[in-house]
Amino acid sequence: MLLKSLKILVLILPFNLFGSTVLEPGDSSEFDVNKMIMHHIKDAHEFHIMDINGHPISFPLPIILWTDNGLVTFLSSEFDHDDSGVKVVSRKNQQFVKYHEKIFYASEFNSGSYISYSQEGEVLNKKPFDFSITKMVFSMFISMLLLVLIFVLTAKSYSNSVKGIPTGLSKFTEPLILFIKDEVALPMIGKKNYKKYMPFLLTLFFFIWINNVMGLIPFFPFSANLSGNIAFTLVLATITFVITSLVANKDYWKHIFWMPGIPVPMKLFLAPIEFLGIFIKPISLMIRLFANISAGHIIILSLISLIFIFKTIWLAPASLFFSVFISLIEVLVVAIQAYIFTMLSALYIGSAIEEHEH
Repeated sequence: MLLKSLKILVLILPFNLFGSTVLEPGDSSEFDVNKMIMHHIKDAHEFHIMDINGHPISFPLPIILWTDNGLVTFLSSEFDHDDSGVKVVSRKNQQFVKYHEKIFYASEFNSGSYISYSQEGEVLNKKPFDFSITKMVFSMFISMLLLVLIFVLTAKSYSNSVKGIPTGLSKFTEPLILFIKDEVALPMIGKKNYKKYMPFLLTLFFFIWINNVMGLIPFFPFSANLSGNIAFTLVLATITFVITSLVANKDYWKHIFWMPGIPVPMKLFLAPIEFLGIFIKPISLMIRLFANISAGHIIILSLISLIFIFKTIWLAPASLFFSVFISLIEVLVVAIQAYIFTMLSALYIGSAIEEHEH
Protein backbone atom coordinates (compact mmCIF):
# COMPACT_ATOMS: atom_id res chain seq x y z
CA MET A 1 0.00 0.00 0.00
CA LEU A 2 2.96 2.29 0.57
CA LEU A 3 3.96 1.66 -3.04
CA LYS A 4 0.45 2.51 -4.18
CA SER A 5 0.47 5.83 -2.33
CA LEU A 6 3.95 6.66 -3.58
CA LYS A 7 2.82 5.83 -7.11
CA ILE A 8 -0.10 8.28 -6.86
CA LEU A 9 2.20 10.90 -5.34
CA VAL A 10 4.66 10.54 -8.22
CA LEU A 11 1.89 10.68 -10.83
CA ILE A 12 0.48 13.97 -9.57
CA LEU A 13 3.71 15.59 -8.38
CA PRO A 14 4.52 18.43 -10.80
CA PHE A 15 8.22 17.84 -11.36
CA ASN A 16 10.71 16.91 -14.05
CA LEU A 17 13.69 14.58 -14.03
CA PHE A 18 16.08 17.38 -13.09
CA GLY A 19 14.23 18.27 -9.93
CA SER A 20 12.95 21.69 -10.96
CA THR A 21 9.27 22.10 -10.12
CA VAL A 22 6.74 23.21 -12.65
CA LEU A 23 5.03 25.36 -10.04
CA GLU A 24 7.87 27.74 -9.31
CA PRO A 25 7.76 30.09 -6.28
CA GLY A 26 5.48 32.97 -7.13
CA ASP A 27 3.66 30.99 -9.80
CA SER A 28 0.05 32.16 -9.83
CA SER A 29 -1.30 28.90 -11.25
CA GLU A 30 -3.49 26.94 -8.86
CA PHE A 31 -3.53 23.19 -8.35
CA ASP A 32 -6.92 21.91 -9.55
CA VAL A 33 -7.80 19.10 -7.12
CA ASN A 34 -11.08 18.20 -8.79
CA LYS A 35 -9.49 17.95 -12.23
CA MET A 36 -6.65 15.78 -10.95
CA ILE A 37 -8.97 13.38 -9.08
CA MET A 38 -11.43 13.05 -11.97
CA HIS A 39 -8.51 12.43 -14.34
CA HIS A 40 -7.33 9.47 -12.28
CA ILE A 41 -10.66 7.78 -11.57
CA LYS A 42 -12.40 8.19 -14.92
CA ASP A 43 -11.86 6.15 -18.07
CA ALA A 44 -9.37 7.23 -20.74
CA HIS A 45 -8.08 6.22 -24.17
CA GLU A 46 -4.52 5.82 -22.87
CA PHE A 47 -2.52 4.96 -19.76
CA HIS A 48 -0.83 8.14 -18.56
CA ILE A 49 2.43 7.24 -16.80
CA MET A 50 4.13 10.55 -15.97
CA ASP A 51 5.20 13.93 -17.34
CA ILE A 52 8.85 14.71 -18.15
CA ASN A 53 9.68 18.38 -18.76
CA GLY A 54 6.05 19.00 -19.55
CA HIS A 55 5.86 16.13 -22.04
CA PRO A 56 3.43 13.32 -21.14
CA ILE A 57 4.64 9.73 -21.25
CA SER A 58 1.70 7.47 -22.07
CA PHE A 59 0.87 3.96 -23.21
CA PRO A 60 -1.45 4.36 -26.22
CA LEU A 61 -4.50 2.20 -26.79
CA PRO A 62 -6.37 1.46 -30.04
CA ILE A 63 -9.15 3.80 -31.16
CA ILE A 64 -11.91 1.86 -32.95
CA LEU A 65 -14.69 3.95 -34.51
CA TRP A 66 -17.64 3.14 -36.71
CA THR A 67 -18.18 6.26 -38.79
CA ASP A 68 -20.29 7.48 -41.70
CA ASN A 69 -17.58 6.09 -44.00
CA GLY A 70 -17.12 2.75 -42.26
CA LEU A 71 -14.59 1.38 -39.77
CA VAL A 72 -11.74 3.65 -38.66
CA THR A 73 -8.84 2.58 -36.43
CA PHE A 74 -5.71 4.32 -35.14
CA LEU A 75 -3.76 4.71 -31.90
CA SER A 76 -4.76 7.19 -29.22
CA SER A 77 -1.26 8.73 -29.35
CA GLU A 78 -2.36 10.64 -32.47
CA PHE A 79 -4.51 12.85 -30.24
CA ASP A 80 -3.17 15.38 -27.76
CA HIS A 81 -2.82 14.13 -24.20
CA ASP A 82 -4.84 17.01 -22.74
CA ASP A 83 -7.80 16.16 -25.06
CA SER A 84 -8.64 19.85 -25.35
CA GLY A 85 -10.19 19.54 -28.80
CA VAL A 86 -7.25 21.16 -30.58
CA LYS A 87 -5.53 18.36 -32.50
CA VAL A 88 -7.41 16.70 -35.35
CA VAL A 89 -6.93 13.17 -36.72
CA SER A 90 -7.95 12.63 -40.36
CA ARG A 91 -9.13 9.26 -41.66
CA LYS A 92 -11.25 8.38 -44.73
CA ASN A 93 -12.00 12.02 -45.56
CA GLN A 94 -13.20 12.61 -42.01
CA GLN A 95 -11.73 14.54 -39.11
CA PHE A 96 -11.95 13.49 -35.49
CA VAL A 97 -11.15 15.34 -32.30
CA LYS A 98 -10.94 14.15 -28.68
CA TYR A 99 -12.53 16.30 -26.01
CA HIS A 100 -12.80 15.25 -22.35
CA GLU A 101 -12.06 11.63 -23.34
CA LYS A 102 -14.91 11.56 -25.87
CA ILE A 103 -14.34 11.44 -29.61
CA PHE A 104 -16.31 13.74 -31.91
CA TYR A 105 -16.38 14.69 -35.57
CA ALA A 106 -14.36 17.90 -35.83
CA SER A 107 -16.23 21.10 -36.65
CA GLU A 108 -14.74 24.28 -38.11
CA PHE A 109 -11.85 25.72 -36.10
CA ASN A 110 -13.19 28.45 -33.84
CA SER A 111 -11.84 30.10 -30.68
CA GLY A 112 -8.85 27.76 -30.56
CA SER A 113 -10.82 24.51 -30.78
CA TYR A 114 -12.62 22.22 -33.20
CA ILE A 115 -15.50 21.86 -30.73
CA SER A 116 -18.71 23.82 -31.23
CA TYR A 117 -20.99 24.79 -28.35
CA SER A 118 -24.60 25.79 -27.97
CA GLN A 119 -25.65 28.87 -26.02
CA GLU A 120 -26.17 26.61 -23.02
CA GLY A 121 -22.59 25.33 -23.30
CA GLU A 122 -23.45 21.89 -24.69
CA VAL A 123 -21.19 20.28 -27.29
CA LEU A 124 -22.85 20.32 -30.73
CA ASN A 125 -20.39 18.04 -32.52
CA LYS A 126 -21.72 14.67 -33.66
CA LYS A 127 -20.07 11.50 -32.31
CA PRO A 128 -19.17 8.33 -34.19
CA PHE A 129 -19.87 4.95 -32.57
CA ASP A 130 -16.89 4.43 -30.27
CA PHE A 131 -15.74 0.81 -29.72
CA SER A 132 -12.26 1.79 -28.56
CA ILE A 133 -10.18 -0.25 -26.13
CA THR A 134 -10.00 2.20 -23.23
CA LYS A 135 -7.80 1.71 -20.18
CA MET A 136 -10.68 0.20 -18.19
CA VAL A 137 -11.53 -2.22 -20.99
CA PHE A 138 -7.85 -3.15 -21.26
CA SER A 139 -7.69 -3.66 -17.50
CA MET A 140 -10.83 -5.83 -17.66
CA PHE A 141 -9.23 -8.02 -20.35
CA ILE A 142 -6.22 -8.51 -18.06
CA SER A 143 -8.48 -9.46 -15.14
CA MET A 144 -10.37 -11.92 -17.37
CA LEU A 145 -7.09 -13.58 -18.36
CA LEU A 146 -6.05 -13.73 -14.70
CA LEU A 147 -9.41 -15.25 -13.77
CA VAL A 148 -9.10 -17.97 -16.41
CA LEU A 149 -5.47 -18.60 -15.47
CA ILE A 150 -6.29 -18.91 -11.75
CA PHE A 151 -9.04 -21.47 -12.27
CA VAL A 152 -7.17 -23.45 -14.92
CA LEU A 153 -4.13 -23.72 -12.65
CA THR A 154 -6.39 -24.61 -9.71
CA ALA A 155 -8.06 -27.40 -11.67
CA LYS A 156 -4.67 -28.62 -12.90
CA SER A 157 -3.27 -28.71 -9.37
CA TYR A 158 -6.17 -30.93 -8.25
CA SER A 159 -5.67 -33.30 -11.18
CA ASN A 160 -2.02 -33.70 -10.18
CA SER A 161 -2.65 -33.95 -6.44
CA VAL A 162 -2.72 -37.14 -4.38
CA LYS A 163 -6.09 -38.04 -2.81
CA GLY A 164 -7.51 -34.60 -3.63
CA ILE A 165 -5.15 -32.79 -1.26
CA PRO A 166 -4.76 -29.19 -2.49
CA THR A 167 -1.36 -28.23 -3.81
CA GLY A 168 0.08 -25.12 -5.38
CA LEU A 169 -2.46 -22.41 -6.21
CA SER A 170 -5.39 -24.51 -4.98
CA LYS A 171 -4.14 -23.99 -1.41
CA PHE A 172 -5.11 -20.34 -1.86
CA THR A 173 -8.29 -20.73 -3.92
CA GLU A 174 -9.88 -23.69 -2.08
CA PRO A 175 -10.68 -21.77 1.15
CA LEU A 176 -12.28 -18.99 -0.90
CA ILE A 177 -14.31 -21.44 -2.99
CA LEU A 178 -15.48 -23.26 0.12
CA PHE A 179 -16.33 -19.94 1.74
CA ILE A 180 -18.59 -18.93 -1.18
CA LYS A 181 -20.16 -22.39 -1.10
CA ASP A 182 -20.73 -22.70 2.66
CA GLU A 183 -21.38 -19.05 3.60
CA VAL A 184 -23.09 -17.70 0.48
CA ALA A 185 -24.58 -20.32 -1.86
CA LEU A 186 -25.92 -22.85 0.67
CA PRO A 187 -27.59 -20.39 3.10
CA MET A 188 -29.01 -18.10 0.40
CA ILE A 189 -30.05 -20.57 -2.31
CA GLY A 190 -30.48 -23.84 -0.45
CA LYS A 191 -28.99 -27.30 -0.63
CA LYS A 192 -31.28 -28.40 -3.46
CA ASN A 193 -30.29 -25.76 -6.05
CA TYR A 194 -27.01 -24.19 -4.97
CA LYS A 195 -24.75 -26.25 -7.27
CA LYS A 196 -26.46 -24.87 -10.36
CA TYR A 197 -25.44 -21.30 -9.43
CA MET A 198 -21.99 -21.93 -7.97
CA PRO A 199 -20.14 -21.21 -11.27
CA PHE A 200 -21.88 -17.84 -11.56
CA LEU A 201 -21.28 -16.90 -7.93
CA LEU A 202 -17.61 -17.91 -8.02
CA THR A 203 -17.05 -16.00 -11.28
CA LEU A 204 -18.81 -12.96 -9.84
CA PHE A 205 -16.81 -12.95 -6.61
CA PHE A 206 -13.38 -13.54 -8.12
CA PHE A 207 -13.98 -11.21 -11.07
CA ILE A 208 -15.02 -8.28 -8.84
CA TRP A 209 -12.29 -9.00 -6.28
CA ILE A 210 -9.51 -9.25 -8.87
CA ASN A 211 -10.57 -5.98 -10.49
CA ASN A 212 -10.79 -4.27 -7.11
CA VAL A 213 -7.33 -5.48 -6.10
CA MET A 214 -5.86 -4.44 -9.46
CA GLY A 215 -7.07 -0.92 -8.75
CA LEU A 216 -5.09 -0.88 -5.49
CA ILE A 217 -1.75 -2.49 -6.21
CA PRO A 218 0.98 -0.64 -8.13
CA PHE A 219 0.23 -2.66 -11.28
CA PHE A 220 2.23 -0.04 -13.13
CA PRO A 221 1.07 1.29 -15.52
CA PHE A 222 -2.04 -0.81 -16.18
CA SER A 223 -4.10 -0.23 -13.04
CA ALA A 224 -7.56 1.24 -13.53
CA ASN A 225 -10.55 2.10 -11.36
CA LEU A 226 -12.77 -0.46 -13.13
CA SER A 227 -15.17 -1.24 -10.27
CA GLY A 228 -15.49 2.52 -9.77
CA ASN A 229 -17.04 2.80 -13.24
CA ILE A 230 -20.83 2.75 -13.02
CA ALA A 231 -21.15 1.17 -16.49
CA PHE A 232 -19.18 -1.84 -15.24
CA THR A 233 -21.30 -2.26 -12.10
CA LEU A 234 -24.44 -1.71 -14.19
CA VAL A 235 -23.60 -4.69 -16.41
CA LEU A 236 -22.90 -6.95 -13.41
CA ALA A 237 -26.14 -5.89 -11.71
CA THR A 238 -28.07 -6.41 -14.95
CA ILE A 239 -26.75 -9.97 -15.24
CA THR A 240 -27.99 -10.69 -11.71
CA PHE A 241 -31.35 -9.08 -12.55
CA VAL A 242 -31.76 -11.15 -15.73
CA ILE A 243 -30.87 -14.43 -14.00
CA THR A 244 -33.22 -13.67 -11.11
CA SER A 245 -36.09 -12.82 -13.46
CA LEU A 246 -35.59 -15.87 -15.68
CA VAL A 247 -35.37 -18.48 -12.91
CA ALA A 248 -38.11 -16.99 -10.72
CA ASN A 249 -41.01 -19.34 -10.02
CA LYS A 250 -44.72 -18.52 -9.87
CA ASP A 251 -44.64 -18.08 -6.08
CA TYR A 252 -42.08 -15.29 -6.47
CA TRP A 253 -44.25 -13.38 -8.94
CA LYS A 254 -47.37 -14.07 -6.87
CA HIS A 255 -45.76 -12.52 -3.78
CA ILE A 256 -44.93 -9.44 -5.83
CA PHE A 257 -48.20 -8.79 -7.67
CA TRP A 258 -50.79 -10.41 -5.37
CA MET A 259 -49.28 -11.20 -2.00
CA PRO A 260 -51.19 -14.04 -0.30
CA GLY A 261 -52.56 -13.91 3.21
CA ILE A 262 -53.30 -10.17 3.47
CA PRO A 263 -56.43 -8.07 2.80
CA VAL A 264 -57.13 -6.98 -0.78
CA PRO A 265 -56.66 -3.22 -0.11
CA MET A 266 -53.22 -3.96 1.30
CA LYS A 267 -52.43 -6.10 -1.74
CA LEU A 268 -53.25 -3.17 -4.01
CA PHE A 269 -51.01 -0.96 -1.90
CA LEU A 270 -48.04 -3.37 -1.75
CA ALA A 271 -48.10 -4.54 -5.38
CA PRO A 272 -46.55 -1.37 -6.92
CA ILE A 273 -43.98 -1.19 -4.09
CA GLU A 274 -42.94 -4.81 -4.62
CA PHE A 275 -42.84 -4.24 -8.38
CA LEU A 276 -40.46 -1.30 -7.93
CA GLY A 277 -38.37 -3.53 -5.66
CA ILE A 278 -37.62 -5.76 -8.65
CA PHE A 279 -35.58 -2.88 -10.14
CA ILE A 280 -34.41 -1.27 -6.90
CA LYS A 281 -32.47 -4.41 -5.93
CA PRO A 282 -30.09 -4.42 -8.94
CA ILE A 283 -29.82 -0.61 -8.78
CA SER A 284 -28.66 -0.88 -5.17
CA LEU A 285 -26.10 -3.51 -6.22
CA MET A 286 -24.82 -1.20 -8.94
CA ILE A 287 -24.54 1.93 -6.80
CA ARG A 288 -23.10 0.22 -3.72
CA LEU A 289 -20.09 -1.26 -5.52
CA PHE A 290 -19.52 1.85 -7.63
CA ALA A 291 -19.74 4.29 -4.72
CA ASN A 292 -17.58 2.35 -2.26
CA ILE A 293 -14.72 1.72 -4.69
CA SER A 294 -14.78 5.28 -6.08
CA ALA A 295 -14.88 6.77 -2.58
CA GLY A 296 -11.70 4.97 -1.55
CA HIS A 297 -9.75 6.29 -4.53
CA ILE A 298 -11.10 9.81 -4.06
CA ILE A 299 -10.15 9.89 -0.37
CA ILE A 300 -6.58 8.73 -1.05
CA LEU A 301 -6.11 11.25 -3.85
CA SER A 302 -7.62 14.02 -1.72
CA LEU A 303 -5.24 13.30 1.15
CA ILE A 304 -2.21 13.43 -1.14
CA SER A 305 -3.55 16.62 -2.74
CA LEU A 306 -3.28 18.39 0.62
CA ILE A 307 0.46 18.77 -0.06
CA PHE A 308 -0.27 20.88 -3.12
CA ILE A 309 -3.29 22.69 -1.70
CA PHE A 310 -1.23 24.05 1.21
CA LYS A 311 1.90 24.28 -0.99
CA THR A 312 4.29 22.80 1.57
CA ILE A 313 6.35 19.64 1.58
CA TRP A 314 6.16 19.53 5.39
CA LEU A 315 2.65 18.17 5.10
CA ALA A 316 3.88 15.19 3.06
CA PRO A 317 4.60 12.80 6.01
CA ALA A 318 1.12 13.24 7.50
CA SER A 319 -0.54 13.11 4.08
CA LEU A 320 1.32 9.94 3.14
CA PHE A 321 0.64 8.32 6.51
CA PHE A 322 -3.12 8.82 6.29
CA SER A 323 -3.23 7.78 2.63
CA VAL A 324 -1.43 4.53 3.52
CA PHE A 325 -3.86 4.03 6.42
CA ILE A 326 -6.85 4.44 4.08
CA SER A 327 -5.16 2.12 1.57
CA LEU A 328 -4.90 -0.58 4.24
CA ILE A 329 -8.61 -0.18 4.94
CA GLU A 330 -9.25 -0.42 1.20
CA VAL A 331 -7.63 -3.87 1.18
CA LEU A 332 -10.51 -5.03 3.36
CA VAL A 333 -13.12 -2.96 1.52
CA VAL A 334 -12.35 -4.46 -1.91
CA ALA A 335 -12.82 -7.99 -0.56
CA ILE A 336 -15.91 -7.07 1.46
CA GLN A 337 -17.56 -5.39 -1.55
CA ALA A 338 -16.93 -8.45 -3.73
CA TYR A 339 -18.46 -10.62 -1.00
CA ILE A 340 -21.49 -8.34 -0.50
CA PHE A 341 -22.23 -8.18 -4.23
CA THR A 342 -22.01 -11.97 -4.50
CA MET A 343 -24.01 -12.57 -1.32
CA LEU A 344 -26.84 -10.24 -2.35
CA SER A 345 -26.92 -11.75 -5.84
CA ALA A 346 -27.29 -15.20 -4.26
CA LEU A 347 -29.97 -13.85 -1.92
CA TYR A 348 -32.00 -12.43 -4.81
CA ILE A 349 -31.71 -15.67 -6.79
CA GLY A 350 -32.58 -17.75 -3.72
CA SER A 351 -35.69 -15.67 -3.01
CA ALA A 352 -36.79 -16.06 -6.65
CA ILE A 353 -36.60 -19.86 -6.65
CA GLU A 354 -37.76 -20.47 -3.09
CA GLU A 355 -40.62 -22.91 -2.83
CA HIS A 356 -43.49 -22.06 -0.47
CA GLU A 357 -45.78 -24.46 1.34
CA HIS A 358 -48.99 -22.44 0.89
